[in-house]
Amino acid sequence: MVLRRRLEGRWLQILTHLAALLPLARLGWDYGQNLFLVDPVREITTRTGKTALILLLLSLACTPIGTVLGFKEVRRVRRALGIYAFIYASLHGLTFVGLDYGFDLALIREAIFHQRYVLAGSAAFALLLPLAITSTRGWQKRLGKHWKRLHRLAYLAGVLAVVHFVWLVKDIREPLRYVAVLALLLAVRIPAIRRAVSHTRRRFRAQISRTRSSN
Repeated sequence: MVLRRRLEGRWLQILTHLAALLPLARLGWDYGQNLFLVDPVREITTRTGKTALILLLLSLACTPIGTVLGFKEVRRVRRALGIYAFIYASLHGLTFVGLDYGFDLALIREAIFHQRYVLAGSAAFALLLPLAITSTRGWQKRLGKHWKRLHRLAYLAGVLAVVHFVWLVKDIREPLRYVAVLALLLAVRIPAIRRAVSHTRRRFRAQISRTRSSN
């Protein structure tokens, strides 16, 4: 009974972990089944990069979802989503510098300073690194009020990650969808819009309550 109650209270966390690990499991399975015969490095790089971007945007969406829908429980998985985004970003970067460039520092340095999408991606990862390190409760206590300021850099990392994707591909229709999502998340962070959304949600809930009461 106790275990059941704990599982019921943590269903969102469990679902988040399972969903975040699924792309990695599928990647390992497909690689084991020799489905990456044409260009395995490119396939791994693409999959880990997209997964990192999606998880990063989901982590940024937790606060707006809590504001718009009043679903505050979603904020409990924000840290996990951010950590998983960093893990996939690390795999993405390791695939690039290791499998693609063979850890050749001269070639990597040349790529960073001569290919703009590499520069944007590297900058995004550089921002995610301190956020991942300071994501624990211990660091939150040490940094105090500065912790929130530091972790607002996640939005800048999101912008750089989206720019990295836009500059990487020739057909920008898919990256533009991520641009639209990020723009919406940033818009909800604007105080006036956030207050308006919260006010609308409260009015909507009050209307529903009155309707139920009258019935």
